[in-house]
Amino acid sequence: MNLGLKQSNLRDQALEILKLRLISGDLKPGEVYSAASLASELGVSNSPVREAMLTLVNQGLMETVRNRGFRVVPLSPRELRNLYELRLLLEVPSMRRLATDRAEAIAARKAEFAAIAQEMIDCARSGDIAGYLTQDRNFHISLLQVLENDQLTLIVENLRDQSRQYGLKALSETGKLVASAEEHLPILEALVAGDAELTEDLMKRHLSHMVGQWAG
Repeated sequence: MNLGLKQSNLRDQALEILKLRLISGDLKPGEVYSAASLASELGVSNSPVREAMLTLVNQGLMETVRNRGFRVVPLSPRELRNLYELRLLLEVPSMRRLATDRAEAIAARKAEFAAIAQEMIDCARSGDIAGYLTQDRNFHISLLQVLENDQLTLIVENLRDQSRQYGLKALSETGKLVASAEEHLPILEALVAGDAELTEDLMKRHLSHMVGQWAG
């Protein structure tokens, strides 16, 4: 992943990069990071990085450590389980509704969604965890947007950000990340076919990784 930032929207770009690194486990829970060191790594001034880290604090993903910097907030097994249950409650019925009521809309955009899923597989095969996470988000959020419920989409996005998948590095090293990526194409096929039962089953199995191999 190219960590260089363009001059426009530096804070938003820094936030996106830091969030990806946090979710993937590059920024480790319990460790303290300074805005200055991360800004130096990204090749920008301290200000946009500090603003991005304060945003992560507001989102509950980091906390300030006086005179030292910012600490990644550890996610307890109970908190992870709670997030998993919330995502089950929201995403599984939503995907089932897509298969039931929006199969034609999904079919009309099948090539688009399939391209995202294939890019995810390619990222998994090359060990590009940041790319995998980006395409994973694009796949699931783009599908939910078909329901035209902005509040639902925003809530799921926030839950995904909090569901830090620390085990992705290990999965990538063992080749299992590719198998996880390949789960998305069957989900898409079930949606296009309007098979609500299969869509629900595949989504439950996919989300179960949160409290299994993705959790680390």
